[in-house]
Amino acid sequence: MIYLDTHVVVWLYAGLVQKFSQPVADLINDHEIYISPMVHLELRYLVEIQRVTDNAATIVANLSNRIGLKVCAREFNAIIGQAMRFSWTRDPFDRIIVAQAGLNDNILITKDQNILENFPHAQW
Repeated sequence: MIYLDTHVVVWLYAGLVQKFSQPVADLINDHEIYISPMVHLELRYLVEIQRVTDNAATIVANLSNRIGLKVCAREFNAIIGQAMRFSWTRDPFDRIIVAQAGLNDNILITKDQNILENFPHAQW
């Protein structure tokens, strides 16, 4: 099982697969794909600031149908407990997205340099 960061979800939805290296594309193709519910919320924020035009629910539903994307339902208190250990970011989206993937040392696909430098299971 792997997790996707928000920008990866947007690129997949838009069909921008050329943004992914072959190893990242292989990870996406070869594993169950999850997102944190925080990705869903961040997509909504991106709609509100007009950086994304399609509804967040539409994006998640589309990718669920197309590639089997699932929204993780892990216990929220455990995720927050994990997120509270991070001092390397002040971004609440990043903290929770990374914490969700990190609960079981799952891979997080991201291009975010700060996450790549601080979360050992982040890949790009």
